[in-house]
Amino acid sequence: MRDDALRALPVRSALPALRSALDSDGTAVLVAPPGTGKTTLVPLVLAGLLDEDAPDRRVVVAEPRRIAARAAARRMAWLLGEKVGERVGYTVRGERVVGPRTRVEVVTTGVLLQRLQRDQELRGVDAVMLDEVHERHLDADTVAAFLWDVREALRPELKLVAASATTDAEGWATLLGGAPVVEAEGVSYPVDVVWAPPARPVRPPHGMRVDPALLAHVASVVRRALAERDGDVLCFLPGVGEIARVAGQLGALGDVDVLQVHGRAPAAVQDAVLSAGPRRRVVLATAVAESSLTVPGVRSVVDAGLAREPRVDHARGLSALTTVRASRAAGTQRAGRAGREAPGVVYRCWDEAEDGRLPRFPSPEIKVADLTAFALQVACWGDPDASGLALLDAPPGGAMAAARSVLTAVGAVEGDAGRATERGARLARLGLHPRLGRALVDAAPVVSARRAAEVVALLGDEPPRDYGDDLGGALRAARRGGDAYAARWRQEVRRLSGLVSESGTDRGRGGTDDHVAGLVAALAFPERVARRTGGSLLMVSGTRADVPDGSALRDAEWVAVAVADRPVGAGHARVRLGAVVDEGTARRAAASLLQEGDEVAWAGGELVARHVTRLGAVELAVRPLKSPAPGLVRDALREGLRREGLGLLRWSKDAVALRERLAFLRRHVGEPWPDVSDDALHARVDEWLEPELSAARRRADLGRIDAGSALRRLLPWAGGQAARLDELAPERFEVPSGSRVRLDYSDPEQPVLAVKLQEMFGLRQTPRVAGVPVLVHLLSPAGRPAAVTADLASFWGDGYRSVRADLRGRYPKHPWPEDPAAAEPTRHTNARLRR
Repeated sequence: MRDDALRALPVRSALPALRSALDSDGTAVLVAPPGTGKTTLVPLVLAGLLDEDAPDRRVVVAEPRRIAARAAARRMAWLLGEKVGERVGYTVRGERVVGPRTRVEVVTTGVLLQRLQRDQELRGVDAVMLDEVHERHLDADTVAAFLWDVREALRPELKLVAASATTDAEGWATLLGGAPVVEAEGVSYPVDVVWAPPARPVRPPHGMRVDPALLAHVASVVRRALAERDGDVLCFLPGVGEIARVAGQLGALGDVDVLQVHGRAPAAVQDAVLSAGPRRRVVLATAVAESSLTVPGVRSVVDAGLAREPRVDHARGLSALTTVRASRAAGTQRAGRAGREAPGVVYRCWDEAEDGRLPRFPSPEIKVADLTAFALQVACWGDPDASGLALLDAPPGGAMAAARSVLTAVGAVEGDAGRATERGARLARLGLHPRLGRALVDAAPVVSARRAAEVVALLGDEPPRDYGDDLGGALRAARRGGDAYAARWRQEVRRLSGLVSESGTDRGRGGTDDHVAGLVAALAFPERVARRTGGSLLMVSGTRADVPDGSALRDAEWVAVAVADRPVGAGHARVRLGAVVDEGTARRAAASLLQEGDEVAWAGGELVARHVTRLGAVELAVRPLKSPAPGLVRDALREGLRREGLGLLRWSKDAVALRERLAFLRRHVGEPWPDVSDDALHARVDEWLEPELSAARRRADLGRIDAGSALRRLLPWAGGQAARLDELAPERFEVPSGSRVRLDYSDPEQPVLAVKLQEMFGLRQTPRVAGVPVLVHLLSPAGRPAAVTADLASFWGDGYRSVRADLRGRYPKHPWPEDPAAAEPTRHTNARLRR
């Protein structure tokens, strides 16, 4: 046992408080900075492996990543002076290293989730430690909620510890029933910050794309760090592709080793990173090195400032990663790596002024990711809407509805409550996204378990670009490949084959590699089966996609699209991985989307009636329809009105005026006067246009409908208010001369009365309509505007004198009295008045 190493771990100081919290409450939140030993020392203490007098306990440690689970188990075994698999072991997907004496087992959260679904009591487990909970991975949040359920309902003696370097400690404490918060002091050294932005602006990340100019700059900053500082350099990059590109740009660095660390890295590389080397090292790493692993020898950190977060990728149908700006919390974690063993420095590849605009924390996966797998897990747990689970963030309703739709389509849940079916429980146990589980289960009886598993393994871990965009070709490349991807693929194929072979479905044998690839891809993504029309592929979902020149898929009539993206500025998606299929396979895979029936649509400004057989948005067969059902015609006419507007109807001058009067009353009186805006009239079209629409058969019939007569159906007849229309909003107003002048209600704020000035003599106060002052346009004898006022009394007293002076010389035949408020109104000239 490495006693010196154990005694040197700073988390030891927090152990008494942690034991006390677990003894009294059974739960605790442990906050310990990176490098304090929380991941390696605490599980050994909980299991009683460092105290001969302590009772034997079995402890499960859940890590968010496979690389972290393996590394933690190896480190704990080393501290005990043992090999992995003795008293400390690990289990990750496709790999299990445990023995009969194992008392601490490190697992990924995904593995623990599957274990809880099989055995809700976690029989034989005394304590569970959830590590790195601050990362807010969806599986980790789900496991925490399930474990709290287990403690509350089945195993109150089960000890729970939520551990993190930095976290919302109070939030987790509340979630775990008021758990005590235990904090450990870390040993850290000062870290200087060097702001090292690119000399010229770089394009922001888009999807998985990162501007090559930024990566070239990061490589130059790594060289700068090597020249300016001693020790190893740890460089944070968002993904495997960026790591490979920067490694290529660094080239040969003399006596410096360049290591690439990510979740797909071979075990030998992972082991090398966790041990100090004989030479200086540059470690290019993803976010896996932020907190889950300790990299010795690091004195400098170069941070590209980017991260990968999951988002719902509607073009792919799975939760996909996208490149985003790293949060300030992640930046702090990364910088801290330089101060683990001695004073260090962090080179940040962005401007200091930009730092304050970064998000404080990364987005919780439950808020941004595809929730299909989560929805299946909670349905199998017995809480389909997750309303009874202890979650820091509730799942968004829209994302859960979309997930429920997918699960219903694959037969995993049923009923309005979304209860898990027997098939759903089986899919949940596969450890796959439900789409891929459906493809594996349904394809195995047809093409054999192994061949189905081969394609599903390709879809679950997207193959390298150099395997090509043809899924059948990628399958053959993986079989003959000697690279790290092919090795991982073979391991996953063995796992998946065993899962479906055990169920007795391994009967099928037929079909070429291309046929098998197409069938499996179509079963996984039925809404992305696509047919070539108009020079591009039209998916069943309605999305169009293009295939690159030179692709094996270029001339195929039918393609099952497995992976697609949408380039910046492109109108169509771009196929990155797909398989050729035939119409029969398309119909089989997307059977739930197959429809046949009469359709009447508004197309090109006219009604088009057809009998159509379609697969979603893809038309398979069409013939003209002579006598469509009246209901279909009516719906199509409604759509035409929505698209092209109510101007398709006949709007006489009186109809327009009626609509304007009603709009005025709605504005100033409110109920019961109807809303006659376009949106409101479209929403109530059946109420005021029903008889006319039912009789219409074509566009021309709409033009014969009198909109004014139809509109009167919306008047408040029931309450008797309709009779007050002319009182509240009269069509015409009788002016002092006796003329009945039409009011203009085109502006609903204020009606306008345009009348010759002489006809308003003697009217001292401005007329009002529904309590609103009328805006009076006073016209010259020639009918041209002379003045505008909403206050006649003020105009007669002040404004009239200037108008009179200006117009009396031009119109001498018309009366221009000095006191208009007391004068006789008239429509006539002076000569006419004298007669």
